[in-house]
Formats: sequence, structure tokens, C-alpha cells
Amino acid sequence: MDATITEVTKQANDVAELSPESLVQLGLGFWASKTLLSAVELDLFTELAAGPLEGETLRNRLGLHERGAQDFFDALVALRMLEREGNVYCNTPVTDRYLDRNKSTYVGGMLARAGQLLYANWGSLTDALRTGKPQNGTQDGEDLFDMLFSDPDKVKMFAQAMTGGSLQVAEALARHFPWVDYCTFIDIGTAEGRLPVEVGRAHPHLTGGGFDLPPMRPVFEAYVERHALADRLRFYPGDFLAEPLPSADVLVMGHILHDWNLEVKRALLAKAHSALPKQGVLIVYDQIIDDERRDNAAGLLMSLNMLVNTNGGFDYTRADGMGWMREAGFAEVRCEHLAGPHSMIVGMK
Repeated sequence: MDATITEVTKQANDVAELSPESLVQLGLGFWASKTLLSAVELDLFTELAAGPLEGETLRNRLGLHERGAQDFFDALVALRMLEREGNVYCNTPVTDRYLDRNKSTYVGGMLARAGQLLYANWGSLTDALRTGKPQNGTQDGEDLFDMLFSDPDKVKMFAQAMTGGSLQVAEALARHFPWVDYCTFIDIGTAEGRLPVEVGRAHPHLTGGGFDLPPMRPVFEAYVERHALADRLRFYPGDFLAEPLPSADVLVMGHILHDWNLEVKRALLAKAHSALPKQGVLIVYDQIIDDERRDNAAGLLMSLNMLVNTNGGFDYTRADGMGWMREAGFAEVRCEHLAGPHSMIVGMK
């Protein structure tokens, strides 16, 4: 009898310790997300980069209605996106470094695109899961990149988003790969050119550049020029789906493979193998999913992002990527962590 009472008491205590709080917080996570995305859209952090501002002054600068402004600012304080002393607000060290539009470390382009495009698309995730079709406004069979590259403003927004999304990984790749052993490199699908710029700044002996569709040329060249690297980095125009890849000692594909179905993934890896010289190297980086598919939530969520926004794209595990590289003919293949949820797969011809 005593044992039974003890067991019942234990079960009651276990139930009492259960809480729905984590479920509710995760389910309502978009509240915090949209608060940050709106702050980026309003250029709040750029406004505060010049110095702290009293709440009413900040409200007027941003053109906000008085009803929600204080709650908005204080929510950002509670989310550790702003600091406040009395009624005076200022950036945190992180938001000052990464969300001030005037700094080279700005990642707000990626967040701006998330707020203006991805946020709405993700609202239809359930439909995407039921139909297997993208929810970004493209018609059946229409390519996302055809839509993006048809409008110069969309090209610029997309390029800035890619720069924001590749900043941390570009810095890590510049540090961790043995660039001293190579002379030339080309970034495939380079967008604005953040990776070539970061690698070029860190390794003055290297020359190369970025390969992308022709509409990206002015955006790339302006970005490279701002960093005084036009003498070593050039733009290579082309369509990697329809044309051979340019050749260099090292080719890089960052956030490229996950955009496409398996057939295109394999074709791109084969093209890279053909373009490389003997002992040339291909570096592929993405938010590569752990082989057990349990830990890298960012990689799995990115794969859902591909579902919502592309016709066939998906992210992949370390074992998948290394296997495809070997199938393409790469003799030496390894996978290494880069930064955050990102890893790179390196294959030598």
C-alpha cells in the first residue's frame, strides 16, 4: 500500500512539474521575431548608432504613433536588443555592430528581406507541407531566381540579404581554410561578393572573384570597389545551370546547393569537378544538417525555408553532401564546422 501511495505521489509531482510555457513561447516566437524585423525595417539601430536618444525623440525620428512606441522600445530592451537608462535608449554592442546600416558588418539586409518577403511566405507553411509547392508567389514551374533577377531593386535586396547571411561564415572561412597553398579562387553564386571580399582582404596574395548572373555585376563591382579590391577581384558573368563554371585553384559554393533538387545538386558538383585543375579544391558550405537529424535545428528550418521558397530545394546532411562529392569524382573529401550552424565540405580533385 505504501509503495502504491509513493508511486502515485511521484506521478502527481511529475505532472505538477510539467509546464506548457516552453510550448507557448515557441508557438508565439513570431511576436519577438517581428518586433526585431520591424526595428530593422524602421532603421532604429542605425538611428541610435549616432548616440543615445530619449524615447520621445526616438519616436519622432522614426515617425511612430505614440500609442505603441514605448512598448515597442521596451520590448526591444527586454529582448536584449536595446539598452535603456531612465528613458534614454541606446544600442547594445551586438546591435550596434551588426544592425547599423553604415557599418561594413551590417547584417540587416538579410533581416530586411526576411521581414518583407520570407515572413509572409512562412505564414503559408502548412499549405507548403500539404502541397509540396513554394508559397512565394511563383507560378508552377517558375524559378525563384527568374523572378528575383527581373527587377533591379529585387536584385539589390537579394544581394544585400546574401551579404548579411554570409558575414560570419565568410570570416570563418577566411581564417580556417589553408589559402596560403593556393593562388586563385572564384565564389560561385557570389551575389554582392561578401565572401571574395573577406577572403581577399585576409589573403593579399589571392586573385579571383565571383561568378553570378549578369544582372548582379553592378552590385558586385560596387561592393568590391568600396573595399578597394577591384585590382584583384573581378566579376565572372554566367548561368551555372546552363554554362560551364570558370576555373580556379579553389571554387566555393556557399548557400547554393540547398536551392536545388538532387538532380541539379549533382550536376553542379560535376561541373565544379570538371572546371577544377588537378588538385584543385571545391568548398561547399551550408547549414549542413547533422547525420542523426536531431541537433542542427537551423539547418532543418532552412530546409523548410527551401520548401516554402523554391520548387525543389532542400538542405542535406553531412553524409549526403560528402557522398555526392565522392560520386562527382572528388578523391579526398572532408567536412569541418565553420561557424554557428554552418559547416563546409571540402573536396580535392
